[in-house]
Amino acid sequence: MEAARRAPHRPVQLTYEYSLFAPADATAPKVCRDFVRGVLLTLDRAPLVPPATLCTSELVTNVHLHTKGTAMLRLQLTPARLRVSVFDESPDPPVTPATAGVTACWGRGLALVAEVAEAWGVARDRAGRYAKGVWFELGDATADGPIHPHRIG
Repeated sequence: MEAARRAPHRPVQLTYEYSLFAPADATAPKVCRDFVRGVLLTLDRAPLVPPATLCTSELVTNVHLHTKGTAMLRLQLTPARLRVSVFDESPDPPVTPATAGVTACWGRGLALVAEVAEAWGVARDRAGRYAKGVWFELGDATADGPIHPHRIG
């Protein structure tokens, strides 16, 4: 019955990609967290919400604190993985956990991302006007097939 309701020209979508532009100001971390939370809840991926929102908040906060201009958040979701990238206009590398130090007042956000995420890194490829992107990935152990968004109606 489900296949009969689906339009023949619309295959099951396995990869979702969303982007959001946010100013480098104090509202950006919350807006980006809420965006990531909304996408994940809409696509029935609630177990990813706590780690994804924490890591997103850390990366966007770094843009707010250490760069000027806007941030571009890119979310890519497959049945088994989530990748969130935050691009900014600064070519300066982020302060990494190895250089921050345990007692540092600044620079521990990426250490937190490294602890929570399965993988993270810095993409130095330019994305339009953005000089670099910092990304993290999370796997979803509960994923057992295609993503099925909530249906309305």
